Order: sequence, then C-alpha cells, then structure tokens
Amino acid sequence: MDYVYGPGKNHLFVPGPVNIPEPVIRAMNRNNEDYRSPAIPALTKTLVEDVKKIFKTTSGTPFLIPTTGTGAWESALTNTLSPGDRIVSFLIGQFSLLWIDQQQRLNFRVDVIESEWGRGADLDALASKLEADRSHAIKAVCIVHNETATGVTNDLAAVRQLLDKYRHPALLLVDGVSSICALDFRMDEWGVDVALTGSQKALSMPTGMGIVCASPKAMEAAKTAKSVRVFFDWNDYLKFYKLGTYWPYTPSIQLLYGLRTALDLLFEEGLDNVIARHSRLGKATRLAVEAWGLKNCTQREEWFSDTVTAVVVPSYINSADVVKRAWTRYNLSLGLGLNKVAGKVFRIGHLGNLNELQLLGCLSGVEMVLRDVGYPVKLGSGVAAAAAYLRNSTPMITSRI
Repeated sequence: MDYVYGPGKNHLFVPGPVNIPEPVIRAMNRNNEDYRSPAIPALTKTLVEDVKKIFKTTSGTPFLIPTTGTGAWESALTNTLSPGDRIVSFLIGQFSLLWIDQQQRLNFRVDVIESEWGRGADLDALASKLEADRSHAIKAVCIVHNETATGVTNDLAAVRQLLDKYRHPALLLVDGVSSICALDFRMDEWGVDVALTGSQKALSMPTGMGIVCASPKAMEAAKTAKSVRVFFDWNDYLKFYKLGTYWPYTPSIQLLYGLRTALDLLFEEGLDNVIARHSRLGKATRLAVEAWGLKNCTQREEWFSDTVTAVVVPSYINSADVVKRAWTRYNLSLGLGLNKVAGKVFRIGHLGNLNELQLLGCLSGVEMVLRDVGYPVKLGSGVAAAAAYLRNSTPMITSRI
C-alpha cells in the first residue's frame, strides 16, 4: 500500500525516477540468489555486452555499479584523473552545479564556464580555453548532456569538434543520466571518453544502478590516475571480468534481472524508435506550453530537451504551489524548480517507458492545476495542441500491425 494513499494510480511526471513498466517489475519480483553461482555471471556477461548498445559503442568498457548517478560521476572522475588536474566544466543548472561541487571536493582544479540558467554550454568560451592551452594542461572537459533543472540539451558533437579542431587531448566526460536511452547519444562517433547514466531515468528501473562506460583512451588514463578510489575502482571490476565472475562485491540480483528486461524492451522497440518517441513527447509538451501562453525556461530551440520541459510561471504564482496542488488534489507528480529557478518553474518529465496517452493525461492535469492556482488557462487548450500533433506524428505500434 502507498505510504500516503491516493485513489487510482499516481501519475509520475518528474524527470526521474520514472514509471517502471510491468515486465520490469515482474522480472525483479524474485528471491535472492548466490551471485557466485554460474547463473549470475552468465547473466552479467550478457548485460555488460548489451549495455554497450545504449551508449552506441563497440570499443567501450562498461561498469554496472550499485550506486546512483552521483556515484557514477565520482567513478568517472577518480578513475581517469589525479588530484590537482585541471579540468573544464560547464555550469548551466543544478545538476551541473552539483557535479562541479564534487569535482572541486575531489581536489581537481576546475575552470568553470557558467551560462545563464536556461542556456546551453558556452562553446565559444571552451574554444578560447582550448586555443590558449598550448601546453595541454587541461586534462578533461566535463559536460552534462541534458540538464534536467532547466530542460537544456547540449550539443556533444560540437564539443568533440572543438577538441579535434585544436588537436587537444583532453578527455571528454559526459553525464548522460537523463539522456542516454532517450536522446540521440553516440559515444564512439562523438569521441566521448566516459559516459554515464542511472537506472532510474530512461532505462525505467528503480534507482540503484549507475552505468559507466569508458573508452580505450579513458581505460589507458586509468592506469596512471592517482585519485583515491576503492568502491568505484575500475581495476577491481576488471580483475573479476578476467576471472569470468564479474563482481568484486555483492550486486543487487533484482536490479540485474530488471536491467535484462529493461534492455530487452528497449531493443524490441528499437533504440532509434525510442529516441523518436521521446522527440514526439517533447514536441507535444512544448506545444501545450505554448498554447497555455507560458514560456519554456530553455531559451533557444537548439537546446530544447526531449526528456524534460521546465515551464516558467507568471511572477504572481509560486511554482511550488503548482507542484503541491498537483500532488495533493490530482495525484500528479511534477518536478519542482531547483535553486536559481525555485518558485519560478515547474518541470514536466517525459522520459522512459511512456506513451502519448499517458502524456495527454498529465497535460490535462496540469491545466486543472494552473486554473486552481489562479492562472487563466483555457481548459483543453494545451491538450488539444498536443493531441493534434501526436495524432499526425504517432506511428503504428510495430508489433501490433
């Protein structure tokens, strides 16, 4: 039973954790097993191979770590860098801010490139730093692919082009927590050296698994990196990979079976189709926001996110009231505005195992909430705009044709 009961189903539209599909829930509904038996290494072997596909890499080395995205951040940093190393990091919202805080606390020298919240990474500033760094003192460039606090998606291909233009050897470390398995992500093609995601986002699983993938260049850097790491040490994993047992410590058996099913669902739909579905849902949400007469926190179309939309409310409304009203009256969960945009935006998450009718239900609920808090939205306006677009853009379900 829910800790705080509400009739019907909770409509979960925060940008993570997201809805868990029934097949994944059923797959995880099992007893514990001996992870040293032949079964779990055999399962893990398939997972290690198959997660490469969600990163679009053939040469990367994946690590399935019992942790959150924050732990995956630390794994990426401490396995490839040494204390005192100079890195460049973009500050564009709350989660890039938190990663920068971690970088500084791990004793790296961080050149922070800050943008107004709602804007993407300042690539001109990066170009200036790379051009000036003739001695290659910069050891890594760290960037959040999709900043969920503001609904901004960064252009990773453009970052790689700059590194190549200036022939700079810095590692490219990417937080793909709210992008991988939902947005276009090409680890090999874009020369990403470390990419990471979390199980509770587009994979549509419970929180608790951080998935990190390292390029051959990153694996080579790990051989000389002097940062202290124990729990997150890739070398411990590699020893057990070589032995064929895979686990240096006890994994969550249930999450492993959940991941197997989650990957199977993604592959059955087709990863490109999954990305296209998220594109439709993102576009439909933005059309609804426009029909409501409200603004997107994201300032340019090129930065629009297809996994989360941050909606700016009028100055006479506190966005926290929107979120509270949605939950207390309509059993609808929306994302709060965070830090600099607290009270100014609410967030609609549209990622993971989600379809068009689910989204329309959310948009209908948001309209009622907006009226409740005093915004004169025309009921049905956003739903109509989104539905008209989705009706003309949603394909047939391939498996049902």
